[in-house]
Amino acid sequence: MIDPHLQHVPRLGRHPSRFRLAGTPVITVMLGSLATTLPVIAQSPVMPPFGLLLLLSWRLLRPELWRTWIGVPLGLFDDIASGQPIGSAMCLWTITLIGIDAVEHRMVWRSYRQDWLIATFAIIFCIAGGVFFARITGGGDIKLLLVAPQMVWTVLLFPFVVRQCARIDRWRVMA
Repeated sequence: MIDPHLQHVPRLGRHPSRFRLAGTPVITVMLGSLATTLPVIAQSPVMPPFGLLLLLSWRLLRPELWRTWIGVPLGLFDDIASGQPIGSAMCLWTITLIGIDAVEHRMVWRSYRQDWLIATFAIIFCIAGGVFFARITGGGDIKLLLVAPQMVWTVLLFPFVVRQCARIDRWRVMA
């Protein structure tokens, strides 16, 4: 008699757990937000906001995954992790998600280039808005010209992050 634990269990017909389906995107965005805590020494802000990149990637890759309000808790976590004024990412990410929803309702179909263009505007808006919030809360005299390399680097990094999110998504929905 063969031990039932050693028999092959077919994967067909099995479903991934609810935590795996719902938790994986949230955890990846939170880990992306924690990337700002890495000890990187630079003269100017060059580290891309990985939390924002992952949020945009998941939102544009899987529009049905999240509601618009997800920007509030994930933005709060990003604010706490990055040291930005509390409420800045909450506000900016929620406005960005509302804007993406508005654009999606007007489009009949979307291509990869349009997703990249949408992400470009969202990245520029969120980084410029972060500079604005830092200035009005007494965060120093940050010039928008100093964060231009960060914007360019983040926009150029977006396709790579989307590809990684697609790879994680294949694992996420796999039984």
